[in-house]
Amino acid sequence: QVQLVESGGGLVQAGDSLRLSCAASGRTFTAYVMGWFRQAAGKERDFVAAISWSGYNTNYADSVKGRFTISRDNVKNTVYLQLNSLKPEDTAVYYCAASERANVWRLHAGTVDSWGQGTQVTVSS
Repeated sequence: QVQLVESGGGLVQAGDSLRLSCAASGRTFTAYVMGWFRQAAGKERDFVAAISWSGYNTNYADSVKGRFTISRDNVKNTVYLQLNSLKPEDTAVYYCAASERANVWRLHAGTVDSWGQGTQVTVSS
């Protein structure tokens, strides 16, 4: 399995931006569809975005389309999530995810092979 370590979370104000990073190690990075999920307090872990091994295909939850951008660097074995125009409802723990089983349109919590430890994003109004 691949090991994932997120970074880049923090406390920001509404309208601000953040960039999350997820560094992968242990297996061939390009074997995986990579994604981001988030979990707000007391709620389920929800899909946010996914990117194919090549970076050519991406998929986003409706709630973040046009504001968040997922990308990957296959040389650095890192996937990124750029969060723009942040809203208080974006507050959550953000988790990096890797899957060998799903494509970008079918990535969900049940098809994730490896999870990162999570990074907190808090957006104040």
